[in-house]
Amino acid sequence: MLTDDESLRLASQGTITGQQEQWKQQALAAFEKSGGKPVSIPVESPPQGYTHSDRNWYLAVGSATTNTTGVVTVTPGTDGKPKVSLDYQVNVWDRYNWDPGKSTPIGPTEVTDADMARLHTTGLAREFDMRGSGSVQHYDLGSSPAKLPDPAEPGRDGTRTDLGRNGDAR
Repeated sequence: MLTDDESLRLASQGTITGQQEQWKQQALAAFEKSGGKPVSIPVESPPQGYTHSDRNWYLAVGSATTNTTGVVTVTPGTDGKPKVSLDYQVNVWDRYNWDPGKSTPIGPTEVTDADMARLHTTGLAREFDMRGSGSVQHYDLGSSPAKLPDPAEPGRDGTRTDLGRNGDAR
């Protein structure tokens, strides 16, 4: 979802850039209080709603809620300055349901939520909770300007268990 959908990517990147200074200061205060020993503090952003910009995700889910959770770690750096990093993941959730008055054009047809609700009441469809979390990403909070990892541009740092690596599926 993060790879496909720009709206979710922008929401998660905005969350981190908006919270990073506060999270960094909290962790540095804990580091100082520990006497310079390594510390890790859990962080969580407030939930925010968004609507999918990718057409397939929009048709599948529509809108959802996202937040970012993670751990900010501060360790003593080799240069005497504390090293601050964030390991985080993006979370998404929604109740897949049908709201009165909503509709979605699919080709030449307008599919209303009332149509979908009728499928639910006849037993051909049902509402459900949807939730998921992305893989853990690492972000250096100490460098400026730091570049957030872009899930739309995956790297090739997989291991031998990465089935796509070197065409080897063993």
